[in-house]
Amino acid sequence: MYNDTSNVLIIVYLVILVISIAAFWRIFTKAGKPGWAVLIPIYNIIVLLEICEKPVWWILLLLIPLVNIIIMIVVYVALLEKFGKPGWHVILLLLFGIIYIPYLGFSNAQYKA
Repeated sequence: MYNDTSNVLIIVYLVILVISIAAFWRIFTKAGKPGWAVLIPIYNIIVLLEICEKPVWWILLLLIPLVNIIIMIVVYVALLEKFGKPGWHVILLLLFGIIYIPYLGFSNAQYKA
């Protein structure tokens, strides 16, 4: 049922997943939050909103189609600014998130409370 191509895709997906979890774990710990929070669905978004100093009720806005895209862009801009990156880096984050999130997590970028 599975062929070699699907096995390779599964492995690539798992590698990207592990790298993303590790990167967000580092981002959370740099911000003084528990890294394990990245593993808990919904709670990880609440922690991300706290890091970005956005109201927790925004999680409700993330349930609305199209509005959620705008809200996540605003959250990402706030996250980047908290780590000393200019707001326009959100373009890099949106286009190359697979690379930019690990860069943010594993670089020497410091959280600015």
